[in-house]
Amino acid sequence: MAAYVSNIVIDVGADFYQLFNLEDNSGNYLNLSGYSGSSVMKKHPSSLNASATFSVTFPNVSLGKLQIGLASSITSTLKPGRYVYDILIDDGSTKTRVVEGSAIVTAGVTVG
Repeated sequence: MAAYVSNIVIDVGADFYQLFNLEDNSGNYLNLSGYSGSSVMKKHPSSLNASATFSVTFPNVSLGKLQIGLASSITSTLKPGRYVYDILIDDGSTKTRVVEGSAIVTAGVTVG
């Protein structure tokens, strides 16, 4: 399964969540039972340190639903600009990149 590209926008100081619906090569929902996931955001793909580590959850494993998130306490520390991110899933024997793209971090006006 090839990774698909999905660009995201993250607002500084706000909670961030993005839901993805994963399918196999035949267009069927990917059953995510038994999978774990990981996802990081970096300024550049070759950066040694992650700018943020997303939480990865599976709201509905049988329907291929995967969600990434960042709490406002994390987004508050981000500098506005363009980043890259990806999502890997692991079934215990194989790691697969399922989503990749740009993450645009935008500055807000309201501080709360």
